[in-house]
Amino acid sequence: MLDVGDEAPEFELQNQYGETVKRSDFEGQRLVVYFYPRANTEGCTTEACGFNDALSQLADRDAAVVGISDDPVDDIADFAADYDLEFDLLSDEFGEVATLYDSYGEKHMFGNTFDGVFRNTYVVGPDGRIEAVYEGVSPDGHADEVLADLEPADVTH
Repeated sequence: MLDVGDEAPEFELQNQYGETVKRSDFEGQRLVVYFYPRANTEGCTTEACGFNDALSQLADRDAAVVGISDDPVDDIADFAADYDLEFDLLSDEFGEVATLYDSYGEKHMFGNTFDGVFRNTYVVGPDGRIEAVYEGVSPDGHADEVLADLEPADVTH
């Protein structure tokens, strides 16, 4: 896993609209980069909808969100449309970016072994360095967990 303080690897991937999105597009603000295994599956839908619901609160903390999987653009386009997702989903079909973020490799499921995306999340700071790392996350409530960690330390009521 990348560690807090590490330089976040640059990436350049296509989103659900076929547009190119780069990590450096978000310099000067926080970026939540979450990796998910497969579009339109129960856990990934739960996680994506959680981040979608938290978008305005994340924006209040100057944070944007991108979700990355090894699904092709057509699949993430359908996924984004089905759930009215208002943030970029990015297609990393060969797992190259996920590999840079230690979020791709051998998985075991139902007696099969295959390469796939691990459910990890990174918060990249305005300076391009990793601020927080979440490994092997549970999709339910994960967006709220990230949001809580981004709360200002000094809140006055």
